[in-house]
Amino acid sequence: MTALLALLASLVWGTSDFMGGVVSRRVRPLVVVAVAHLIAALTMLVIAAATHSFGVPLGYLPYAVAAGAVGLVALVAFYGALSTGTMGIVAPIAGTGAVVPVIFGLASGESPSGLQIAGIAAAVGGVVLASGPELSGRGGPNGGGTRPLVLALVAAVGFGFVFVLIHKAATHNVVMTLLTMRATSVSIVALLGIGYLLRRRGATPADPRHGGLRRRDVPVIAIIGWTDLGANGLYGYASRHGLVSVTAVLASLYPAVTVLLARFIEGERMRRIQDIGVGLAMCGVVLLAAG
Repeated sequence: MTALLALLASLVWGTSDFMGGVVSRRVRPLVVVAVAHLIAALTMLVIAAATHSFGVPLGYLPYAVAAGAVGLVALVAFYGALSTGTMGIVAPIAGTGAVVPVIFGLASGESPSGLQIAGIAAAVGGVVLASGPELSGRGGPNGGGTRPLVLALVAAVGFGFVFVLIHKAATHNVVMTLLTMRATSVSIVALLGIGYLLRRRGATPADPRHGGLRRRDVPVIAIIGWTDLGANGLYGYASRHGLVSVTAVLASLYPAVTVLLARFIEGERMRRIQDIGVGLAMCGVVLLAAG
């Protein structure tokens, strides 16, 4: 069941990330994340009230606040990378963040089985193969330059720490972890927005057509917020009952979903070595689940 929940998190995250990358091509990534997280926060308020979760012990609080702040930076960077680079490359690079929870789990004394160790190696190795040509500058003419790669690496580090922080917070309470994460990210965005407005007071108004939010974008962004929230919840529950070094790797296989959606919907194409990398990552899934 733990492996299934983590894999479902990958499926939902990969779909959410693909949608976020597409929307971020016409709406600023920070705006996409802000609206998605606001909708998710309001949803979690209702869920927390319905489940009587507000009175639980506060052990989750510091980890959830940190996860919300780090996750905000990582997600904005990731959507920025997806919107300007090749999704089939950016997503696997971001997936290398799985190394962080693996190191954390092993340092904490976790002992994966032999099959699980092989699965972790295959999954991480597959992500590296898929990312390699782009990192070396041989990813093709549509790679978008180095900026999306740098943003993807920032996202990778951020996501890796978020996996660890969610695991630590979810051991106390999953519902309040999710609510606190979203409340934290929304609060940070609100403060940034106030600062931006104060700085621009009296300045020439920016062109509202550039990166502005349109009414037709809101339903899609709402789905992005809900799916991202659901994936966090699935991973949170999975990490409570399994090794974080394993569940985090399984949940980090969302790039394969994003790659497939980008290929079949956006028509993206990759080098053969990158196709092999995605396939190797999927073999890692099988080994992790079998272990």
